[in-house]
Amino acid sequence: MAPPPDELQACSGPIQPGPAPLRRLTRVEYDNTVSQLLSDTSRPARAFPPDEEAGGFDNQAAAQSVSPLLAENYLNAAETLAARTAERRLPTLAGCPAPSDAATCEASVRVFIQSFGLRAWRRPLAADEIQECLDLFDQGAALGEGDFDARAGFELMLAAMLQSPHFLYRVEFGDGEQVPDAAPDVTALTDYEIATRLSYFFWNTMPDEGLFEAAARGELHTAEQIEAQARRLLATPRAREAVKTFHRQWLGLDEIEHIKAFGKNPEIYPDYDETLLPLLQEEAERFIEHVIFDGEGTMSALFTAPYSMMNRRLAEWYGVSGPEGDDFEEVDLDPAIYSGFLSQAGLLALHSKPDRSSPIHRGLFVRKRLLCQIPPPPPDIVPEAPLVDETQTTRQQFAQHKTDPLCAGCHRMIDEIGFGFESFDGLGRYRETEWGLPIDDTGNMFETVDIDGPFDGVVGLGERLAGSEQVRDCVVRQWFRFGQGRVETVDDACTLATLRSTFEDSGRDIRELLVTLPQTDAFRYRRVVVPGGE
Repeated sequence: MAPPPDELQACSGPIQPGPAPLRRLTRVEYDNTVSQLLSDTSRPARAFPPDEEAGGFDNQAAAQSVSPLLAENYLNAAETLAARTAERRLPTLAGCPAPSDAATCEASVRVFIQSFGLRAWRRPLAADEIQECLDLFDQGAALGEGDFDARAGFELMLAAMLQSPHFLYRVEFGDGEQVPDAAPDVTALTDYEIATRLSYFFWNTMPDEGLFEAAARGELHTAEQIEAQARRLLATPRAREAVKTFHRQWLGLDEIEHIKAFGKNPEIYPDYDETLLPLLQEEAERFIEHVIFDGEGTMSALFTAPYSMMNRRLAEWYGVSGPEGDDFEEVDLDPAIYSGFLSQAGLLALHSKPDRSSPIHRGLFVRKRLLCQIPPPPPDIVPEAPLVDETQTTRQQFAQHKTDPLCAGCHRMIDEIGFGFESFDGLGRYRETEWGLPIDDTGNMFETVDIDGPFDGVVGLGERLAGSEQVRDCVVRQWFRFGQGRVETVDDACTLATLRSTFEDSGRDIRELLVTLPQTDAFRYRRVVVPGGE
C-alpha cells in the first residue's frame, strides 16, 4: 500500500532528522555496561532510584533528570568499582605494583587510559582528555601514602572516568560535515556514535569489539554497513533480552508481579497463588522471544499464535496438556479459544479486579497499548462500579454504562472491546459460564482507523488486530520511541513512513523492522550541536 501524499512529500525534501536529545544510561544499561567494561557483575544500579518512565518506557530522555540522590549513587558506585578494578588491574601495569617506579607506571597508565577510555567513553579520547586523566592519576598518587601511591592515583582517575558525562550519557556531536541532500544544520553521526546507538538498541549495553573495530575502519557509515551490523547483533543472545525488555515495558509485563499487592478474592478464586506470578510473566516473555527469534517472527503471530510456552506447573494450572518437567516448552492450545499474548493469563489477570474480570481495564489495554489511542479523561465524578452480583454476569452488570450519559461516550470505546475477553475470568483462565450463566464474549470496535465492527471473542479480536494498519503503525511507533528515546515529531514523517513501508513489505516481520530502524534518517543523522544552544 502506497504511503499517503503527505508522507511522500515529507520524504521528497532534504533529510530532516528529528531531535537527538542527550540520553543517560538506564539502570539496566548501566549494569550491563559495567559488566562488559569491568567484568563486574555486582549490578550496582540496583541501589539507584528507579528510572522514571515517559510514554511507557524507562529510556526516554525527557524523564532522565539526575536527582541529588542519583548523583550521590553515581559517586558511590564509581568509587566502589574503581577500588575493585584497581585491585585487579593495577598489578598488571608495569611499574605500578609496589615498589612503584613513577615514570614507568605513568607510561603504563597512559596506555591504559587510551585503551580503557575508548571502551568506557565509547570513542577514542583526544590528547587533552588523555592528559587530564593522567593528571588526575598524578594528583591521586601524590595525595596517597608515601611519595607515589599508584593505587590511590588509579582509583581517583578511574572513579572520575566512571562519573564523566561521556560514560553516564551517550554523548553525540556528529562528524560536523555537511550532508548532501540535507538541511544545512544536519550532520551525520560518527562511526563510533553509530556503534553506540546500535549496541544500546540491540543489546542494552556498550559496543563489542566487532563494533569498535568497524568504527575504527570507518565502516559504520553507509546504510549497507549499518544493516550488516544490525543483522549480526540481532542474531545474538543479547538481542533476545533487549527485545524482551521492550515488550516488558510496552505491554506492561513487568506489572504482572504487582497483582500480589491486592491479590484475588479467595472465595471467588481459590486457585489463586501468587507464587505463580513470576511463571505467568515468564510465559509471556518466553512466548514473545520464541515467536520473534525461533518462530514466524511476525506481528500476526504475536496476536494469533495458538500456542504458548509453559512448564508442567503452569500447564496444570491452565488445565492443558504440557511438559512433564520444570523447563518451558512450546504447548499447542485450542485455536478456537487462545490467541497469542491476548489470551495469556498474566496480562488478563493484571487487567482484572480482585473479584472479577474487568472489561474496562482490558479495553483500555487494547486502546492505549495496541491502538496507540488515548481515551478522554473520566468525568470528575465517577460512579462506583457495581458490586459483584451472582445473579448477573459481569457483562450484564457493566451494561449500565450504555444508559448513563456520563459514561456512555467513553465506555462505548472501551467496554465493547473488553467484553471480547469475557471468556477469561479474573485469573485469566478460560471459562464458559459465570455464576452458572452463559458467557457472551462478542465485542465491537468503534472509532478506529480500519477495524471498526463486531468480533467474536479473543480469537476474533486477535485476527482483527493482526490485520490492522492502525495496530501496525502503533507497533512501529512504539519501537521508534524505544529506539530513539523520545516521542516522534513532524520531522520524523519520512523515517516513520520508511519503517511502515518496509514492515509491511516484509509481511510485518518484527526482525526486519528492527534491522530497518538503524538505517533511517532519524538514527543516522542529527542536528549540529551549537555551543550554548539546545
